[in-house]
Amino acid sequence: MATAQMKENENDPELLVDLQYSLAQSYASTPELRKTWLDAMAKLHIRRGDFSEAGHCYLHIAALIAEYLKRKGSYPQGCSSFGFISPNIVAEEAGIKDDSGMQDVQYTEETLVDFLEKGAQYLEKAERYEVLGDIYKLIIPIYEKLRNFQKLESSYHYLSQAYSSVLSVMKSGRRLLGKYYMVTLYGQTYFEDENKKEYIYKEPKVTSLTEIRERLHKLFSEKFGRENVQMINDSKKISVSDLDPKYAYVQVIYVTPYFEEKDLGCRVTDFERNNNVRSFMYELPFTRSGKEHGSIQEQHKRRFIVTTTHSFPFVKKRVEVKEGGHREIVLTPIEVAIDEMQIKVADLKEAINSPAPDMKRLQLKLQGGVSAQVNAGPLAYAEAFLNPENISKYPADKSDRLKAVFRDFVSTCKDALDLNAKLISTEQKEYHESLKSGFMEIAERLAVLLGEKSMRTRPILTKGASMMEFVATSHLLHGGHTAMGSGSNDNRMAAESPL
Repeated sequence: MATAQMKENENDPELLVDLQYSLAQSYASTPELRKTWLDAMAKLHIRRGDFSEAGHCYLHIAALIAEYLKRKGSYPQGCSSFGFISPNIVAEEAGIKDDSGMQDVQYTEETLVDFLEKGAQYLEKAERYEVLGDIYKLIIPIYEKLRNFQKLESSYHYLSQAYSSVLSVMKSGRRLLGKYYMVTLYGQTYFEDENKKEYIYKEPKVTSLTEIRERLHKLFSEKFGRENVQMINDSKKISVSDLDPKYAYVQVIYVTPYFEEKDLGCRVTDFERNNNVRSFMYELPFTRSGKEHGSIQEQHKRRFIVTTTHSFPFVKKRVEVKEGGHREIVLTPIEVAIDEMQIKVADLKEAINSPAPDMKRLQLKLQGGVSAQVNAGPLAYAEAFLNPENISKYPADKSDRLKAVFRDFVSTCKDALDLNAKLISTEQKEYHESLKSGFMEIAERLAVLLGEKSMRTRPILTKGASMMEFVATSHLLHGGHTAMGSGSNDNRMAAESPL
């Protein structure tokens, strides 16, 4: 039955892998058959260039072997040693059963190493260099036990190259670890068991919303007939009663990884924010009047958070949204302002803290914060919510938090300007001075809006003091205030600000 379904759906890569995965799951008590189907999934991923998923298929096989060796008494830690690589692995591979199926295979530590190295090979192709160190933490002790010094030498050389690659992609900022989309299928006649199912799809590199919509429209048109497929080009919630049962409907929404504030401290790099992720979000703007967009004081946002059954990357490119895995948060206008300003601060900090700063990227982010052409954004938020005439309209804790974000904004802009001064050539000094001038104007106005002593801008400038000395004199930074929850850049959809 499953084989026939695979033949029918050989042109539907996501469904085909789902069917293979289902078969692999059914053979938990027969390691060799489970390994066969995981290997088949890996080969399908490789043909399609989905190297992250292929690598994880091989890691799952390695974990299966590790658990087998544990039951045989030769690898005490079993698959639990894979927990720091992916939470999926332990959950999936710890269920091997002690029955006759285990007698049919003879795995060794060498077999384990072979599949670990195979997993590393494809994760390297996927540019997920950081995880290679974790994989080799499992490989190296085996080579040490075997006293295989040649393999140890090559392993450490391989890791040296991997970490060089990490530095290179962090410097360039050009590594693309994929985009995520929530896909919902409607139409009992066509999708049968998949009707009303919600999935998160992991798409390659910079796949656009238009591209995935066109791909899925083509895929389902070939299966059901072009005249029977309707794409829902809207992110709003769908009422099934409004849909015509004679059509197959597909809704696609762009989503981004979501993290709670407490988790952001250990999710610092772009890789960490795209590895072992299972919560995603998208946002919809609204106003109380019913319009989508309004003035700054009217603009609200709904943040929708969905959680999947497994983390990405996984052995599959699409993972189902788990039952009960939905949350909705409503952001008030002042909370929208806090969110938008935190994003600006986080973007700047990311550019500043890069191990090899990219001057163009830094200047782009800096210009977005202090350039005279765009500084209406930050100042408009401050004018709307921190002006003495308006501030009493909003909860004190929210006003204090917005003030803290602006203090962090000023401090971070100063750090960015200091770094830019070190990076620029002589030809860019005039441009740097224009950025510095824009920053001075913003900082001066913010000091007034926050009701704190004015920054003594002009006297400091005429004395030629450094930006560090300039900001140090500011009462905006008095007491070492910092913004709460900065770094939430990933906890929102890449949509335009209301400004």
